[in-house]
Amino acid sequence: MYAPKNFTASATLRRSDAGTVLTVNAAAGLTLTLPAAAGTGDTYTIVIGTTVTSNSVLVKVANASDTMRGVAVVAQDAGDTAVAFEAGATADTITMNGSTLGGLLGDRIILTDVATNLWSVNIIAAATGAEASPFSATV
Repeated sequence: MYAPKNFTASATLRRSDAGTVLTVNAAAGLTLTLPAAAGTGDTYTIVIGTTVTSNSVLVKVANASDTMRGVAVVAQDAGDTAVAFEAGATADTITMNGSTLGGLLGDRIILTDVATNLWSVNIIAAATGAEASPFSATV
């Protein structure tokens, strides 16, 4: 098993980053870019280690051909509710803003390279406002 890795600035993930915990400690946000999906089975576990207070934490695919499929469960503590959001067919970006899209301390994103051009994604997150989908198509 690899040693956990800490991110405080934007980075492109490498295959060698798979199989360990990748902690994001950037209150001002950052962008992590995934390697191109090739069906390797590599899994990347990203944990929010510092609540996002400005900007956003973004996780993006490497190219316009890659997409993400899966779900995000986002709970809102004050409203005592939880909502599940599905990554649509064109989803390629995850955005966590420290509020309605998640990005709070302890939130977790798990991405697995399951096929050429396809990432499986599961997100467990908390929101401080009305929950919204963290998935979009921006690449």
